[in-house]
Amino acid sequence: MSQHDKPSLQVGVIGLGAMGMGTATALLQQGLAVTGCDISAEARQAFVAAGGKSVATPAELAHCHILLVVVVNGAQVDEVLFGVQGVAGQLAPGSLIMQCATVAPSHAKQLGDRLTAEGLMLLDAPISGGAAKAKSGELSVMASGTPEAFSYAQPVLDAMAAKVYRLGDVPGVGSSMKLVNQLLAGVHIATAAEAMALGIRMGLDPEVVYEVITHSAGNSWMFENRVPHILSGDYTPLSAVDIFVKDLNIVHQTGRELALATPVASSALQQFTAASGAGLGREDDSAVIKVYQRLSGITLPEAANDAEGA
Repeated sequence: MSQHDKPSLQVGVIGLGAMGMGTATALLQQGLAVTGCDISAEARQAFVAAGGKSVATPAELAHCHILLVVVVNGAQVDEVLFGVQGVAGQLAPGSLIMQCATVAPSHAKQLGDRLTAEGLMLLDAPISGGAAKAKSGELSVMASGTPEAFSYAQPVLDAMAAKVYRLGDVPGVGSSMKLVNQLLAGVHIATAAEAMALGIRMGLDPEVVYEVITHSAGNSWMFENRVPHILSGDYTPLSAVDIFVKDLNIVHQTGRELALATPVASSALQQFTAASGAGLGREDDSAVIKVYQRLSGITLPEAANDAEGA
Protein backbone atom coordinates (compact mmCIF):
# COMPACT_ATOMS: atom_id res chain seq x y z
CA MET A 1 0.00 0.00 0.00
CA SER A 2 1.07 3.58 -0.54
CA GLN A 3 2.34 5.35 2.54
CA HIS A 4 -0.15 8.15 1.85
CA ASP A 5 -3.88 7.94 2.30
CA LYS A 6 -5.89 9.36 -0.56
CA PRO A 7 -6.85 12.76 0.93
CA SER A 8 -3.27 13.64 1.90
CA LEU A 9 -1.65 12.52 -1.35
CA GLN A 10 -0.49 15.49 -3.42
CA VAL A 11 -0.43 14.81 -7.15
CA GLY A 12 1.01 16.99 -9.90
CA VAL A 13 0.30 16.72 -13.61
CA ILE A 14 2.77 18.39 -15.96
CA GLY A 15 1.20 18.95 -19.36
CA LEU A 16 -2.48 19.86 -19.63
CA GLY A 17 -3.05 18.94 -23.25
CA ALA A 18 -5.83 16.59 -24.34
CA MET A 19 -4.45 13.58 -22.47
CA GLY A 20 -3.00 15.45 -19.50
CA MET A 21 -6.11 17.54 -18.91
CA GLY A 22 -8.36 14.51 -19.12
CA THR A 23 -6.19 12.53 -16.74
CA ALA A 24 -5.86 15.40 -14.27
CA THR A 25 -9.63 15.87 -14.30
CA ALA A 26 -10.21 12.15 -13.74
CA LEU A 27 -7.90 12.22 -10.72
CA LEU A 28 -9.82 15.18 -9.32
CA GLN A 29 -13.10 13.36 -9.75
CA GLN A 30 -11.72 10.47 -7.70
CA GLY A 31 -11.00 12.78 -4.78
CA LEU A 32 -7.27 13.30 -5.22
CA ALA A 33 -5.61 16.68 -4.62
CA VAL A 34 -4.22 17.64 -8.01
CA THR A 35 -2.11 20.57 -9.18
CA GLY A 36 -1.74 21.03 -12.93
CA CYS A 37 1.17 22.67 -14.71
CA ASP A 38 1.26 23.97 -18.27
CA ILE A 39 2.91 26.80 -20.17
CA SER A 40 -0.54 27.74 -21.50
CA ALA A 41 -2.42 30.13 -19.21
CA GLU A 42 -5.63 29.06 -20.93
CA ALA A 43 -5.02 25.42 -20.04
CA ARG A 44 -4.23 26.33 -16.44
CA GLN A 45 -7.41 28.39 -16.17
CA ALA A 46 -9.47 25.55 -17.61
CA PHE A 47 -8.10 23.17 -14.98
CA VAL A 48 -8.80 25.62 -12.17
CA ALA A 49 -12.35 25.95 -13.51
CA ALA A 50 -12.62 22.15 -13.26
CA GLY A 51 -11.75 22.34 -9.56
CA GLY A 52 -7.99 21.87 -9.55
CA LYS A 53 -5.03 24.05 -8.65
CA SER A 54 -2.48 25.23 -11.19
CA VAL A 55 1.07 26.52 -11.43
CA ALA A 56 3.06 27.93 -14.32
CA THR A 57 6.39 26.15 -13.78
CA PRO A 58 7.33 22.56 -12.87
CA ALA A 59 9.51 23.76 -9.97
CA GLU A 60 6.32 24.92 -8.22
CA LEU A 61 5.23 21.28 -7.89
CA ALA A 62 7.90 20.55 -5.28
CA HIS A 63 5.20 19.74 -2.69
CA CYS A 64 3.88 16.80 -4.71
CA HIS A 65 4.39 13.16 -3.78
CA ILE A 66 3.58 11.85 -7.27
CA LEU A 67 4.17 13.67 -10.55
CA LEU A 68 2.66 12.62 -13.86
CA VAL A 69 4.65 13.89 -16.83
CA VAL A 70 2.27 14.04 -19.80
CA VAL A 71 4.27 16.05 -22.34
CA VAL A 72 5.04 15.53 -26.01
CA ASN A 73 8.53 14.05 -26.21
CA GLY A 74 11.70 13.05 -24.42
CA ALA A 75 13.24 16.51 -24.70
CA GLN A 76 10.25 18.01 -22.90
CA VAL A 77 10.45 15.30 -20.21
CA ASP A 78 14.06 16.25 -19.57
CA GLU A 79 13.24 19.96 -19.57
CA VAL A 80 10.40 19.81 -17.04
CA LEU A 81 12.41 17.54 -14.73
CA PHE A 82 15.96 18.83 -15.07
CA GLY A 83 15.75 22.19 -16.86
CA VAL A 84 16.15 25.68 -15.40
CA GLN A 85 12.65 25.51 -13.89
CA GLY A 86 12.67 21.72 -13.53
CA VAL A 87 11.18 19.97 -10.54
CA ALA A 88 13.34 16.88 -10.00
CA GLY A 89 15.84 18.64 -7.75
CA GLN A 90 13.04 20.16 -5.66
CA LEU A 91 11.16 16.98 -4.77
CA ALA A 92 11.48 15.18 -1.44
CA PRO A 93 13.51 11.95 -1.59
CA GLY A 94 11.27 8.96 -2.26
CA SER A 95 8.84 10.93 -4.44
CA LEU A 96 7.58 9.24 -7.60
CA ILE A 97 7.69 10.35 -11.22
CA MET A 98 5.21 8.70 -13.59
CA GLN A 99 6.60 9.20 -17.10
CA CYS A 100 3.55 8.99 -19.41
CA ALA A 101 4.94 10.40 -22.67
CA THR A 102 5.95 8.26 -25.64
CA VAL A 103 9.76 8.16 -25.55
CA ALA A 104 12.44 5.81 -26.78
CA PRO A 105 12.96 2.81 -24.47
CA SER A 106 16.63 3.80 -24.18
CA HIS A 107 15.55 7.24 -22.95
CA ALA A 108 13.27 5.72 -20.30
CA LYS A 109 16.13 3.56 -19.03
CA GLN A 110 18.47 6.56 -18.79
CA LEU A 111 15.76 8.56 -17.03
CA GLY A 112 15.37 5.81 -14.45
CA ASP A 113 19.10 5.87 -13.69
CA ARG A 114 19.12 9.66 -13.42
CA LEU A 115 16.14 9.81 -11.06
CA THR A 116 17.48 6.99 -8.89
CA ALA A 117 20.65 9.04 -8.45
CA GLU A 118 18.41 11.90 -7.21
CA GLY A 119 16.72 9.61 -4.67
CA LEU A 120 13.49 9.49 -6.67
CA MET A 121 11.41 6.63 -8.10
CA LEU A 122 10.30 6.27 -11.72
CA LEU A 123 7.32 4.43 -13.11
CA ASP A 124 7.77 4.17 -16.88
CA ALA A 125 4.05 4.46 -17.60
CA PRO A 126 3.02 5.39 -21.16
CA ILE A 127 -0.73 5.74 -21.63
CA SER A 128 -3.17 4.87 -24.39
CA GLY A 129 -6.86 5.30 -25.01
CA GLY A 130 -7.38 8.84 -26.23
CA ALA A 131 -8.73 12.01 -24.67
CA ALA A 132 -12.20 10.63 -23.92
CA LYS A 133 -10.89 7.67 -21.92
CA ALA A 134 -8.38 9.93 -20.17
CA LYS A 135 -11.25 12.09 -18.94
CA SER A 136 -13.30 9.11 -17.80
CA GLY A 137 -10.34 7.50 -16.01
CA GLU A 138 -10.34 4.48 -18.31
CA LEU A 139 -6.89 4.60 -19.88
CA SER A 140 -4.60 1.66 -20.52
CA VAL A 141 -1.27 2.11 -18.73
CA MET A 142 1.74 0.15 -20.00
CA ALA A 143 3.97 0.34 -16.97
CA SER A 144 7.28 -0.90 -15.66
CA GLY A 145 9.15 -0.09 -12.48
CA THR A 146 9.96 -1.43 -9.05
CA PRO A 147 7.28 -3.02 -6.87
CA GLU A 148 7.71 -0.03 -4.55
CA ALA A 149 6.93 2.37 -7.39
CA PHE A 150 3.80 0.44 -8.33
CA SER A 151 2.64 0.36 -4.72
CA TYR A 152 3.24 4.06 -4.25
CA ALA A 153 1.38 4.89 -7.48
CA GLN A 154 -1.63 2.66 -6.78
CA PRO A 155 -4.13 5.40 -5.81
CA VAL A 156 -3.29 7.32 -8.99
CA LEU A 157 -3.36 4.23 -11.21
CA ASP A 158 -6.74 3.24 -9.76
CA ALA A 159 -8.14 6.68 -10.59
CA MET A 160 -6.79 7.05 -14.14
CA ALA A 161 -6.86 3.59 -15.68
CA ALA A 162 -9.24 0.81 -16.63
CA LYS A 163 -6.27 -1.48 -17.17
CA VAL A 164 -2.74 -1.34 -15.79
CA TYR A 165 -0.25 -3.69 -17.39
CA ARG A 166 2.67 -4.48 -15.05
CA LEU A 167 5.30 -5.31 -17.63
CA GLY A 168 8.52 -5.46 -15.67
CA ASP A 169 10.62 -4.23 -12.77
CA VAL A 170 12.79 -1.74 -14.66
CA PRO A 171 12.05 1.40 -16.71
CA GLY A 172 12.10 0.93 -20.47
CA VAL A 173 9.76 -2.05 -20.73
CA GLY A 174 6.66 0.14 -20.59
CA SER A 175 8.04 2.41 -23.29
CA SER A 176 8.94 -0.62 -25.41
CA MET A 177 5.34 -1.83 -25.28
CA LYS A 178 4.01 1.65 -26.08
CA LEU A 179 6.25 1.71 -29.15
CA VAL A 180 4.63 -1.48 -30.45
CA ASN A 181 1.23 0.18 -29.96
CA GLN A 182 2.32 3.37 -31.72
CA LEU A 183 3.69 1.46 -34.68
CA LEU A 184 0.30 -0.16 -35.15
CA ALA A 185 -1.64 3.04 -34.46
CA GLY A 186 0.35 5.09 -36.95
CA VAL A 187 0.19 2.42 -39.65
CA HIS A 188 -3.55 1.96 -39.14
CA ILE A 189 -4.27 5.70 -39.43
CA ALA A 190 -2.14 6.05 -42.56
CA THR A 191 -3.74 2.94 -44.06
CA ALA A 192 -7.24 4.14 -43.19
CA ALA A 193 -6.48 7.39 -45.01
CA GLU A 194 -5.16 5.53 -48.04
CA ALA A 195 -8.17 3.23 -48.12
CA MET A 196 -10.58 6.18 -47.95
CA ALA A 197 -8.62 7.99 -50.66
CA LEU A 198 -8.86 4.93 -52.90
CA GLY A 199 -12.60 4.63 -52.29
CA ILE A 200 -13.18 8.31 -53.03
CA ARG A 201 -10.98 8.14 -56.15
CA MET A 202 -13.06 5.21 -57.43
CA GLY A 203 -16.21 7.25 -56.98
CA LEU A 204 -17.58 5.52 -53.89
CA ASP A 205 -19.61 7.49 -51.36
CA PRO A 206 -17.24 7.95 -48.39
CA GLU A 207 -20.11 7.55 -45.91
CA VAL A 208 -20.96 4.20 -47.48
CA VAL A 209 -17.31 3.13 -47.44
CA TYR A 210 -17.23 3.83 -43.72
CA GLU A 211 -20.47 1.94 -43.07
CA VAL A 212 -19.37 -1.14 -45.00
CA ILE A 213 -15.79 -1.31 -43.71
CA THR A 214 -16.75 -0.88 -40.06
CA HIS A 215 -18.84 -4.02 -40.46
CA SER A 216 -16.23 -5.95 -42.42
CA ALA A 217 -12.96 -7.75 -41.76
CA GLY A 218 -10.85 -4.80 -42.95
CA ASN A 219 -11.98 -2.62 -40.06
CA SER A 220 -9.61 -1.38 -37.35
CA TRP A 221 -10.12 0.67 -34.20
CA MET A 222 -8.28 3.56 -35.84
CA PHE A 223 -10.37 3.35 -39.02
CA GLU A 224 -13.55 3.43 -36.96
CA ASN A 225 -12.29 6.26 -34.73
CA ARG A 226 -10.52 8.54 -37.24
CA VAL A 227 -12.52 8.28 -40.47
CA PRO A 228 -15.46 10.19 -38.94
CA HIS A 229 -13.10 13.20 -38.69
CA ILE A 230 -12.58 12.92 -42.44
CA LEU A 231 -16.30 12.50 -43.12
CA SER A 232 -17.13 15.62 -41.14
CA GLY A 233 -14.20 17.61 -42.54
CA ASP A 234 -13.18 18.39 -38.97
CA TYR A 235 -9.44 18.19 -38.37
CA THR A 236 -9.45 19.73 -34.90
CA PRO A 237 -6.37 18.08 -33.36
CA LEU A 238 -7.27 15.41 -30.83
CA SER A 239 -3.93 13.82 -31.72
CA ALA A 240 -1.86 15.77 -34.21
CA VAL A 241 -0.01 14.69 -37.35
CA ASP A 242 3.28 15.72 -35.76
CA ILE A 243 2.72 13.28 -32.88
CA PHE A 244 3.03 10.42 -35.34
CA VAL A 245 5.98 12.01 -37.11
CA LYS A 246 7.63 11.89 -33.69
CA ASP A 247 6.44 8.44 -32.61
CA LEU A 248 7.12 6.66 -35.90
CA ASN A 249 10.56 8.29 -35.94
CA ILE A 250 11.18 6.65 -32.56
CA VAL A 251 10.05 3.32 -34.04
CA HIS A 252 12.47 3.84 -36.94
CA GLN A 253 15.36 4.85 -34.69
CA THR A 254 14.76 1.95 -32.31
CA GLY A 255 14.65 -0.43 -35.26
CA ARG A 256 18.04 0.90 -36.36
CA GLU A 257 19.44 0.37 -32.85
CA LEU A 258 18.23 -3.24 -33.00
CA ALA A 259 19.14 -3.83 -36.67
CA LEU A 260 15.44 -4.58 -37.29
CA ALA A 261 13.87 -3.30 -40.50
CA THR A 262 10.43 -1.66 -40.11
CA PRO A 263 9.40 -1.03 -43.74
CA VAL A 264 5.65 -0.69 -43.18
CA ALA A 265 6.09 1.74 -40.29
CA SER A 266 8.66 3.64 -42.37
CA SER A 267 6.13 4.03 -45.19
CA ALA A 268 3.57 5.41 -42.75
CA LEU A 269 6.24 7.75 -41.35
CA GLN A 270 6.82 9.15 -44.85
CA GLN A 271 3.10 9.89 -45.23
CA PHE A 272 2.92 11.73 -41.91
CA THR A 273 6.15 13.57 -42.74
CA ALA A 274 4.65 14.63 -46.08
CA ALA A 275 1.55 15.89 -44.28
CA SER A 276 3.66 17.83 -41.82
CA GLY A 277 5.75 19.27 -44.67
CA ALA A 278 2.53 20.43 -46.32
CA GLY A 279 1.74 22.51 -43.25
CA LEU A 280 -0.67 20.03 -41.63
CA GLY A 281 1.48 19.08 -38.64
CA ARG A 282 -0.81 20.66 -36.04
CA GLU A 283 -4.01 19.28 -37.55
CA ASP A 284 -5.60 16.01 -36.42
CA ASP A 285 -3.62 12.96 -37.48
CA SER A 286 -6.47 11.97 -39.82
CA ALA A 287 -5.36 14.97 -41.95
CA VAL A 288 -2.74 12.63 -43.41
CA ILE A 289 -5.43 11.93 -46.03
CA LYS A 290 -4.83 15.44 -47.39
CA VAL A 291 -1.55 14.16 -48.84
CA TYR A 292 -3.66 12.10 -51.24
CA GLN A 293 -5.86 15.12 -51.91
CA ARG A 294 -2.80 17.09 -53.01
CA LEU A 295 -1.28 14.27 -55.05
CA SER A 296 -4.36 13.02 -56.89
CA GLY A 297 -6.92 15.80 -56.60
CA ILE A 298 -9.58 13.81 -54.75
CA THR A 299 -12.37 15.85 -53.22
CA LEU A 300 -12.66 15.42 -49.46
CA PRO A 301 -15.79 16.14 -47.40
CA GLU A 302 -15.87 19.70 -46.09
CA ALA A 303 -16.93 20.95 -42.68
CA ALA A 304 -20.21 22.83 -42.72
CA ASN A 305 -18.39 26.02 -41.72
CA ASP A 306 -15.36 25.51 -43.99
CA ALA A 307 -15.31 28.13 -46.72
CA GLU A 308 -11.99 27.06 -48.24
CA GLY A 309 -13.33 24.21 -50.29
CA ALA A 310 -11.32 21.25 -51.50
